[in-house]
Amino acid sequence: MTYRVCFVCTGNICRSLMAESVFRARVAEAGLEDLVAVDSAGTGGWHQGDPADPRTVAVLEEHGYDGDHIARQFQASWFADLDLVIALDSGHLKVLRGLAPSERDAAKVRLLRAYDPAAGDDLDVPDPYYGGMEGFEECLEMVEAASEGLLAAVREHAEGKRYE
Repeated sequence: MTYRVCFVCTGNICRSLMAESVFRARVAEAGLEDLVAVDSAGTGGWHQGDPADPRTVAVLEEHGYDGDHIARQFQASWFADLDLVIALDSGHLKVLRGLAPSERDAAKVRLLRAYDPAAGDDLDVPDPYYGGMEGFEECLEMVEAASEGLLAAVREHAEGKRYE
């Protein structure tokens, strides 16, 4: 069975796309493509159907990641098919847990930086949208730092799910 992970930010054109692209690359590097499905969405529909922010694409491609993307909005009905919903900041965490149809579904929602032992107490990935390129670079660094810990956790669950 496939273990399904969805990254969620506000509009799905910056942070969640970066997390999806980086994590998809980590999953491929680990040879887990057959076990783990990776996706992303936004809490709001403002950018639904739009491509990624050009600054996001530039930073991703500069670092060897895929930037091809069309934004979409997270739907509460998706909880039934997802194993893990990764929020990029505490505001998204709150919204997603509020959308969850059950306590079991709410427990699927986690903050990305909780998987980075060096993150400290600030587990939010700041929104780079209203700033310059340095914010996009910082966002990518945070996503990359958390992806290794997330991969370890997902690998454990995905490999266990294979035998269910």
